Amino acid sequence: MNKPMIGFIGTGVMGKSMARNLMQAGYPLSLFTRTKEKAVELIEDGARWCEDIPSLAAASDIIITIVGYPKDVEEVYFGENGLLHNAGPGSTVIDMTTSSPDLAKTIANKAKEKDIHAFDAPVSGGDVGARNGKLTIMVGGEADAFESIKPVFEAMGENIVLQGEAGAGQHTKMSNQIAIASGMMGVTEAILYAEKAGLNPKTVLKSIEFGAAGSWSLSNLGPRMIDGNFDPGFYVKHFIKDMQIAIESAEKLDIPVPGLKLAKQLYDQLAEAGGENNGTQALYKYYELIKAEA
Repeated sequence: MNKPMIGFIGTGVMGKSMARNLMQAGYPLSLFTRTKEKAVELIEDGARWCEDIPSLAAASDIIITIVGYPKDVEEVYFGENGLLHNAGPGSTVIDMTTSSPDLAKTIANKAKEKDIHAFDAPVSGGDVGARNGKLTIMVGGEADAFESIKPVFEAMGENIVLQGEAGAGQHTKMSNQIAIASGMMGVTEAILYAEKAGLNPKTVLKSIEFGAAGSWSLSNLGPRMIDGNFDPGFYVKHFIKDMQIAIESAEKLDIPVPGLKLAKQLYDQLAEAGGENNGTQALYKYYELIKAEA
């Protein structure tokens, strides 16, 4: 059977690798992104370039978006030039941006009015997971339509779970980001402590990453901190956006999140010091600034 045509919007750090993995799995791919230069490699590999969202929507059976902020999601989905106005009945839209659960529900409700299937499916795993096709994908949407599109998710990830109805994927991602936020403080402080104690932090990692302290952040971002590699696998500015959404969602649920709020405060200060386009492991640099000021 011929595979469905996939339209893909957003070819940043994560999106480019995700799109490439779809192509390698045999899916025909159409692309649109605001900066065409970011899509050149994929176009050279065989992706079809579309000049605007309406032309991409008209040519696609399944449309995947992974953009920066909720306002970008709104711009892509709503209005006369948006996906929901131009996608055909029976098509599927999948927003893989980390965004607002309420916005995901709004998209799903408007999509249903037009006989379009809608899923919110944010991801975790960073640039490494995206490149290797091993992302965790947290899905919200219609259970009866999920199985038909699951092979598309499997081209990009390994741990794929339907969490519930529209918005459930985004709520799950908020849980993920809350866990990471406080964890990043712990990873940073553990490495700085090892260094101050006169230990080789890489050797320390060999012990603690396989014990009770083990985490993805410790194993994947800890070494980058030690090496002074602050290139973005996931941007500080996008993590701040995620934490703000999580704080707002937690407040609506009347849940105290002091660890999350402290982490956001530290990352806000890092961004103000010029680190917004670094990777999240650059929190290490902020702690170094604290040491210097002490």
